[in-house]
Amino acid sequence: MAKGLTSLILIVDDTPTNLDVISEALSNEGYKVAIATSGERALQQVERRSPDLILLDVMMPGIDGFETCQRLKANAKTSHIPVIFMTALTDVDHKVKGLKLGAVDYITKPFQEEEVLARVKTHLQLRLLTQNLEAQVAEKTAQLRKSQIQVIQSEKMSALGNLVAGVAHEINNPVTFLSGNIQPALDYINDLFGLIDLVQEKYPQLHPKIKEEIENIDLGYMREDLPKLVGSMREGVKRIKDISTSLRTFSRADTDRPVSCDIHDGIDSTIMILKHRLKANDNRPEIKVIKNYGNLPQIECYVGQLNQVFMNLLSNAIDALEESNKGLSYEEIVNEITIKTELSEDEKQVIIRIKDNGIGMSTEVITKIFEHLFTTKGVGKGTGLGLAIARQIIVEKHGGTIDVNSDLGKGSEFIITLPINNY
Repeated sequence: MAKGLTSLILIVDDTPTNLDVISEALSNEGYKVAIATSGERALQQVERRSPDLILLDVMMPGIDGFETCQRLKANAKTSHIPVIFMTALTDVDHKVKGLKLGAVDYITKPFQEEEVLARVKTHLQLRLLTQNLEAQVAEKTAQLRKSQIQVIQSEKMSALGNLVAGVAHEINNPVTFLSGNIQPALDYINDLFGLIDLVQEKYPQLHPKIKEEIENIDLGYMREDLPKLVGSMREGVKRIKDISTSLRTFSRADTDRPVSCDIHDGIDSTIMILKHRLKANDNRPEIKVIKNYGNLPQIECYVGQLNQVFMNLLSNAIDALEESNKGLSYEEIVNEITIKTELSEDEKQVIIRIKDNGIGMSTEVITKIFEHLFTTKGVGKGTGLGLAIARQIIVEKHGGTIDVNSDLGKGSEFIITLPINNY
């Protein structure tokens, strides 16, 4: 860096001769120069325009150089600017005091032009190197966080997919057995009832013991209720099959390429899995899920990952509703989650809105909600990764957007847009 054409140096000194000498030397080397004749004016100038380096006289009327430096370092906007003290004081105590306040170097009066230029050049180079290093660290940190989220997401999806698929498989085998045998069992029951009818028809005068047993078991009620019991069993098996199907849909493994899918199937399977959290309990009524589905085409996407986003948003909505119920009586609680899907006006994107009437979020929380490791939940209840992963899946993996609207005390709405064909 032979010339400092882009570097601005602020000289702070109450002596005009000193200002002229240093200003001329620096200008001749190509540096831009600003001048302040007091500590107060220097502080005002750096607020308006931040210099790359400050040459600061120690002994000045008003606030001296030490006080000026202390204020510069206490201000987050100016604390990074390197300060070189200029002084006729040569004792060690003053030098140590200045360095402890944050100065990077000292120049002793009377000035030696070559020394001043060498020290200025050195500290500008150090500042540039520091800025480059900080930028590299920030970039590497961002890459590391991104990689961490991707690893966590991949491992989470793999583990969840294997678990859910395994459970669905284990459920499916006995359910298939039950489902296949209910109708034959009902046929056998009807055959037995038919046989009883035939016996009663051919032998109307039954033995007293048989009549007594018919009364004891209440044969008439059994005739009426047993088919109903079998029908209930059939409905129960159907419910288990639906859960199994939802589990398989939710855990659908992503290939290395997106596949065509119906978004509504993913949402419905997620709702089915969360059914146990939506049911009424001792503390609140059932959480109503209002579905307002539009007529959507199938979209090209990574199905398993999108289902993970739906799971996270719906789970968070349930958490927000339960938090909003605190202090309310059972009768006062009205919990709702509204899911709306529609096509964009240009019909190139699908829009998914997931809205709750829970506690909502403050503006401060909204600005941080998608940040890595940020969470509003208590220790052990949230990792701060859910929405960061959701954003990465929607924005980076699918080329979509995810935004949030929220009013504190009224609820939140997450809006997802996904291109119909982004691949």
